[in-house]
Amino acid sequence: MSEAVEYKADPQFATLGPDFADPVAPAAFPQATERYWNAAWAAELGLEGLSAEDRIKHFQRFEPLADNQPEPLAMRYHGHQFRSYNPDLGDGRGFLLAQLRDRENRLLDLATKGSGQTPWSRSGDGRLTLKGAVREVLAANMLEALGVYTSKPFAVFETGEALQRNDEPSPTRSAVLTRLGHSHMRFGTFQRHAFENSPARIGQLIEHCLELYYPDVDAGEDPASALLKAVIEANAKLVASWMAAGFVHGVLNTDNLNVTGESFDYGPWRFLPYYEPGFTAAYFDQTGLYAYGRQPEAVFWALQQFAGALALAGNQKQLLADLNTFPAVYRVALLDAFMARFGVTSAGRDEDEKLVRAFLAFMQDSLLPWEQVIFDHFCGEASFARAHARGYKGELYKDFRDMLFEREPVLPARLKHPIFKQDKPVSMVVDEVERVWDAIADADDWAPLHALLDDVRAIGEGYGLGADRVGFIQPA
Repeated sequence: MSEAVEYKADPQFATLGPDFADPVAPAAFPQATERYWNAAWAAELGLEGLSAEDRIKHFQRFEPLADNQPEPLAMRYHGHQFRSYNPDLGDGRGFLLAQLRDRENRLLDLATKGSGQTPWSRSGDGRLTLKGAVREVLAANMLEALGVYTSKPFAVFETGEALQRNDEPSPTRSAVLTRLGHSHMRFGTFQRHAFENSPARIGQLIEHCLELYYPDVDAGEDPASALLKAVIEANAKLVASWMAAGFVHGVLNTDNLNVTGESFDYGPWRFLPYYEPGFTAAYFDQTGLYAYGRQPEAVFWALQQFAGALALAGNQKQLLADLNTFPAVYRVALLDAFMARFGVTSAGRDEDEKLVRAFLAFMQDSLLPWEQVIFDHFCGEASFARAHARGYKGELYKDFRDMLFEREPVLPARLKHPIFKQDKPVSMVVDEVERVWDAIADADDWAPLHALLDDVRAIGEGYGLGADRVGFIQPA
């Protein structure tokens, strides 16, 4: 049993000063029904001792945590939305609530979604639908199970309001969500201060991010370049892991990407039902700008805008050279991500690339369920019996299978996990999400949600991918 963790407040963002955020007051809600509490992460933060009333106090009424920020801060940022620059952005329905250290002394943010209006709400009501909160809980848990670096849902409270939305049957139920993440320092945070032509503030942000998020990086004489290189690597790994997970973020605007390369703000997300490069998550993405197959391009484009903001405090020529490393960094990250998903060892970059190409060719030709095929072939030849029983056939399949079965499984003992005795993997395609939500909406039945989350955690244990690249894992 792990030793108890002492709560350790460390409100670093507030030290940047008043140019980066606005103090705000949370909304007052008529109801406080706890729907989700991340007990495992509460224990990692020294918050496991909070009573039910304490949880309402801090994560529904948003009274400050001890020795932390005295008031919530709505963060200021700009961003490109579908590649059109928008200078009227900022935290419009959320705020930074607190910062604290975990068991490993990592700095983490507690931030909200649906906590009320701010100076940046524009015409929005500052609220979150209960369905939106449930979707984020499902997505984050599935991403983590598939080895994707992501923010974590920490608390969800239903708040008793009836909301009007264009994309949901209305009126619909309301909620407020608190999420846990390494950083809410967005590309758009830098863009705002570049737009305002403030090299001093850009320099301040660079120093802040290097010190807190990349302390092992040698900034040398060019801190802007040092930060860009780190952010390129982090975000290349992020988008590579999405591709291997079959995840479509949906809205890869520059205000939805951050310096730590962590998945967040993926409101309209989807998982691939089958391989389709043009598959989109958001109904309003009518040009397919953020389609599954275009996600690497979208992240690279966003990195270019981030580099443009850094140029106010850095060497533009060097930043351009740094950007040009993205394709090679992404290629390595993509191959690593797919080998991890297949549960096999690398045979060298060129051979790994042939295997991934063979897999995608078979998937595009067969239109078989994405997650099912990976599940049936996890650990390569060690899964031969299950793959054989499924009846896969065709030359494209043979090409993929032969290359895969030449590899050594990383840990074939994983196949002894009970999850691999099932015929089908855990899925988070939209039909499964709607099944869970319909039970809640129609009968206030939360059992299907909790059952699915249990299954997701089990598949994470089976695959053994739950530890992401910096060890931000869901504790046992």
